[in-house]
Amino acid sequence: MGVGKSCLLHQFTEKKFMADCPHTIGVEFGTRIMEVHGQKVKLQIWDTAGQERFRAVTRSYYRGAAGALMVYDITRRSTYNHLSSWLTDARNLTNPNTVIILIGNKADLEAQRDVTYEEAKQFAEENGLLFLEASAKTGENVEEAFLEAAKRIYQNIQDGSLDLNAAESGVQHKPSAPQGGRLNADNQPAKEGCSC
Repeated sequence: MGVGKSCLLHQFTEKKFMADCPHTIGVEFGTRIMEVHGQKVKLQIWDTAGQERFRAVTRSYYRGAAGALMVYDITRRSTYNHLSSWLTDARNLTNPNTVIILIGNKADLEAQRDVTYEEAKQFAEENGLLFLEASAKTGENVEEAFLEAAKRIYQNIQDGSLDLNAAESGVQHKPSAPQGGRLNADNQPAKEGCSC
């Protein structure tokens, strides 16, 4: 709770810092389209509450997730100390190929740091997680965190470890129309002047 998950999402989707960010009640939602390896990808991001009383609700959003950003506050050790519990939930409730990235937020508050970069990096390595520190306030590494998650998910699709046909993959594939044309109901290029 209070680690800046909603602020990270707001910085990513709106490219600005939300100073008076209220605690999330249940779940919030955000989207953004970005390019990954030359493909337009729409990221649908569920921002879940960090409060213990919402944990049962939060758990239901793990199912079908292709990726997860697990966030702690570098200035509050208690948030770091709870990572193992959150990681256990994520691993037990997602498919084995879900991309999980550990984010140490509030990197702009270096003078108040309570968790070293090195110990968080070691935790990430021991648990097979990607890791970076970010600042929702300054925007540092926010774009990179989401882009890296999207790249890893895309790679999982390319190498077959994420099945697009499985509902639990968390990924929906929408075929694109042929160059310069629309598709009709039979997935055939539309004829000139046709309104199908």
